[in-house]
Amino acid sequence: MNTVTRPLLGMALSALSVVACVQASAAPKSPSGTAALSAADPKSAVPVSKWGADDEIGAANELKPALVVAATKLVKTGKTYQLGMEVNKSTPAFRHRNFRLITTNPGQEGGKTEGPNKFTYNDEHFEGWLGVGTQLNGLGHIGIDSTYYNANRARDFVDIEGVKKLGLEKTPPIVTRGVLLDMAAYYGTDVVKEGTAFSPSDIETVLKKENVTIQPGDVVIFHTGWLDLAGKDNARFLAGEPGINRAAAQYLAEKRVVAVGADNWALEAVPFEKGAGTFEGNQTLITKNGIYVLENLVTKDLAHDKVYEFLFVLGHPRYTGTTQSIINPVAIH
Repeated sequence: MNTVTRPLLGMALSALSVVACVQASAAPKSPSGTAALSAADPKSAVPVSKWGADDEIGAANELKPALVVAATKLVKTGKTYQLGMEVNKSTPAFRHRNFRLITTNPGQEGGKTEGPNKFTYNDEHFEGWLGVGTQLNGLGHIGIDSTYYNANRARDFVDIEGVKKLGLEKTPPIVTRGVLLDMAAYYGTDVVKEGTAFSPSDIETVLKKENVTIQPGDVVIFHTGWLDLAGKDNARFLAGEPGINRAAAQYLAEKRVVAVGADNWALEAVPFEKGAGTFEGNQTLITKNGIYVLENLVTKDLAHDKVYEFLFVLGHPRYTGTTQSIINPVAIH
């Protein structure tokens, strides 16, 4: 493939992906292939943000210097935990997504070097999707009937070269208190069964057991053990998952958290709970409340060490116009 054909093919594939997304939204399917149930809210209304009609960062408005200072006081041992998983071409990913890395040696064909010191280097080219592995889903990622956070209509801001509003480049670093809810321990298992839906009552029971609370500005993370299936049973891993239910999404929104994450690929219970629409919990958090979603977090070590509150640090890549990004957040205890 020559240098002219490659970018043209890339543009064609991107255009096809946009068409595919539109078609998928017209007839949504669950990961199991069954038709999705109608959303519980027939109006599918997306409210104007409480932070104003021009707001583009949502719950990140909750992040204040005082929260950062308070969160640093949670550091007792200095132990750090990488919450991002290793990503490669074999990483299981949602539906159409994939990841490919190509390492090259530009201008060094035939053993060529530069200068008397024989300078050489490696360079990487990435082909794939930014929603593979551990990822941050921003406010332009999930919508309701082509309307996104703060009542932004897709036709007004979505472009093939990136969104013109709600891009993650505008979201500040997320540095705040993190809270881990060990749902695997709650259910007495290493891996919580797919379709298991966590209710507000379940959350409060675990919080009481761990002697922690959820406060405004927190990042709340669920440990389910589900990520242990990745690379071992990818078919099962991608076919379903345990996670929060609709009521829990609303409960967390009312707690004014900044982000909600889990060690699974879509945060909420799949198959979806009876009466729920397709990824309705994500719509409640992201679209209606401007709360960020973190997926495929590596939580096992935090759960093993019983670290239930910690300093959470995320400085994500600032790719202009993107609605999601591969990340490696850090928990510090």
